[in-house]
Amino acid sequence: MSYHPNAILRRARLARVLLFASFVALGGAFFRAQVLQNAEYVLQSENNRLREVPLPGARGTIYDRHGEVIAENLPGYSVSILSPTEDSLRSALTTLSKVIQIDSAQQELAVRRFRRARTRPAVIFNDASFQVVSVLEERRVEFPGLIIQSSPKRYYPDGAAMAALIGYTGEIAEDDLSKPKYESYKAGQQVGKTGLELQYEAQLRGKEGRRFVEVDARNRVVRDAGVRPEEQPEAPPALRTNIDLDLQRFAHEYFGDSLRGAVVALDPKTGGVLSLYSAPSYDINKFIGGVSSSFYESLRVDPHRPLVNRALSGTYAPASTWKLATAIIGMELGLVTMETRMQTPCTGGYYYGRVFKCWDKRGHGDVTLAQAIAKSCDVYFYQLGLKIGLTRLLAGGVSLGFRDSTGVDLPNERTPRWPESTAYFDKRYGARGWNRSVVLSLAIGQADNAQTPLSMARFYSAMATDGMAPTPQVVMRDPERKQILNLDKAQLASIQLALADVVSRGTAAGAQIQGLTIAGKTGTAQVNGQLDNAWFVGYAPANDPKIVVAIIIEEGLHGSTAARAATKMMERYLKTRLTMTAIVND
Repeated sequence: MSYHPNAILRRARLARVLLFASFVALGGAFFRAQVLQNAEYVLQSENNRLREVPLPGARGTIYDRHGEVIAENLPGYSVSILSPTEDSLRSALTTLSKVIQIDSAQQELAVRRFRRARTRPAVIFNDASFQVVSVLEERRVEFPGLIIQSSPKRYYPDGAAMAALIGYTGEIAEDDLSKPKYESYKAGQQVGKTGLELQYEAQLRGKEGRRFVEVDARNRVVRDAGVRPEEQPEAPPALRTNIDLDLQRFAHEYFGDSLRGAVVALDPKTGGVLSLYSAPSYDINKFIGGVSSSFYESLRVDPHRPLVNRALSGTYAPASTWKLATAIIGMELGLVTMETRMQTPCTGGYYYGRVFKCWDKRGHGDVTLAQAIAKSCDVYFYQLGLKIGLTRLLAGGVSLGFRDSTGVDLPNERTPRWPESTAYFDKRYGARGWNRSVVLSLAIGQADNAQTPLSMARFYSAMATDGMAPTPQVVMRDPERKQILNLDKAQLASIQLALADVVSRGTAAGAQIQGLTIAGKTGTAQVNGQLDNAWFVGYAPANDPKIVVAIIIEEGLHGSTAARAATKMMERYLKTRLTMTAIVND
């Protein structure tokens, strides 16, 4: 078959056009790839060659009111491994376990970390010992994907004394990673778990830095330094608290290993938390880097419940420390003054359907309200409770804040229990399961009344000053106060005088401190099936309060036991404070 010369010429021209267009398209593609998209492909190449290694940021240091360290950071080591797949990671962990001890639980945890953040090295040890690091460094050539680096380690110089207050840090939980609060966090990072560390996580968290290592096609580290400039981590500003570390240590020493209970000390004018301690305690440093299952289990099953923060979430019948609330409610209603006597003198008991006993079987005789407070006469307050009436007593307790949490800047504070109205009893016991004699028990701080040491410290802070209850504050900030007592100056002064009489010649007379005028109230709380709890809540100096202490000693038998502990704490704080003031003035 032959073609006309013109047809052949047309086909040749078409072929030249197609070839030219192809070369133009190829040239454009090469230009785009090599010039226009050069940076993008260089970055992809870099990403294939480089691996990002996070540099943990140190957490903020925490100080007490005098500048002493409560929480700081020490040099530590972390061990992690780069791996392209889960199977290769498991293989590497199996090989590593032949050199150092890595149990199955630790291996699975490392795998879970890898799954949550495949672009980051899988952390094996958050807090590796120097011995482990030394062994791995010696045999590092056998583990090309291994990364050993310095990592700040949280440390609490007074670990056992601070457990209830500071809390501790730990690796962020898998469930928390999905919460909005932790949306910027990555698997393996450390966060506050309890206490102040949790409450102020946003302020204490350090800014993570990063460095890069060069890897080959098998994800083995071939160059560990100088690959790309590092981004250094940053530590946040320090956190300054109202805590008096010396006083906190004193509380820890006083309770020792034998006593159970809690103590709270406040500055009554500002609400500054000077001390907050729960006994028994435990060393929070053992939680850093991951707590051993055996140690945690020993705490969990301990019948003395060291994991319960009694100062914040321990609720107890306040006993006679609550009689001041009954007195104040009666005074606000205009039913009594400090000179008022009740119709029936105390002979050791009071009959109201049955005999309600006074703590002193000999009786207190015909006493005024002031004398009843000093001697803690139950019979007097039984009758005052009846005079007030159940409905008004319940309303008065609500007004004084005994149903409210204090608002302290610590997590997991438990709300006190106090009936809002008689409907509470109908709901709890049934309409016929109770009678109005419950007002007698409520009037002396028993029955359905459960307060925390912190709530009682706040109430006594209002009595110690001008009737305004402060919000307890661990971290220094502007004070917040709320008026809860509706008494005039003369009435408030008479309450304060009666509280001073308790220590000078009443139930706490054995707890006096020479040269220091103290005001407060003892309490002996009955507990079903146990020995009585011992309470004391008070303040000093009585004429110019600088510290309020609320203390409960479980099974302490009598309030005078708690009073001696509380007044020793007051003495310790005030003497130390005067010494510090003298040093500053010099």
